[in-house]
Amino acid sequence: MPDSFAAEINEHRAVFEATAQMLGGPFTAALDLFEAGLRRGGKLMLFGNGGSAADAQHIAAELVIRYSRNRESIGAMALTTDSSALTACANDFGFESIFERQVSGLGRAHDVVVGLSTSGKSANVLRGLRQARSMGLNTVGLTGAAGAAGAAVTAGARAVQGGSGGALSDHCDVLIAVPSEVTARVQEMHILIGHMWCKALEQRLGLV
Repeated sequence: MPDSFAAEINEHRAVFEATAQMLGGPFTAALDLFEAGLRRGGKLMLFGNGGSAADAQHIAAELVIRYSRNRESIGAMALTTDSSALTACANDFGFESIFERQVSGLGRAHDVVVGLSTSGKSANVLRGLRQARSMGLNTVGLTGAAGAAGAAVTAGARAVQGGSGGALSDHCDVLIAVPSEVTARVQEMHILIGHMWCKALEQRLGLV
């Protein structure tokens, strides 16, 4: 096995183990928000940049279409897929507004907004989450440990410790911060968490 391959595997394994140790509380708190919103007729709205944009689309697609088996669709959408909306907003209002503007126009009562930012500092993700909270919508953040101090994030009456998450923690009801500063490792955990959400929501909503 090449040394570089072994190093990547070992780093992934270490981050996975550390994530497993801290995940239970914030994962369940986010799941509770998702289930409550969906049962009241809301949907999940997900967004991020680059690899996080791909993760947002990946998770939304598996909720709407299927995860492991055929079942009723679960309401979700990624705000990263409409090239006309994204480019018009970036051109007219600035790239920092691309998610804020869509949340403003598309968000409805009982929606839950999910922002993905490995650094916790992406301006457009922060503004999208801030807009959601100004509309009374619940918000969930997925991030990593880069460049931030630990933050306890309130979910209802609970204090949920999700690791560190930078400015993102100021705009989230629930924060899940993967304990790594390596973007690739953080994103690998984010998609695992997304898959776990899909499976858990199918079960909680009685769809499988």
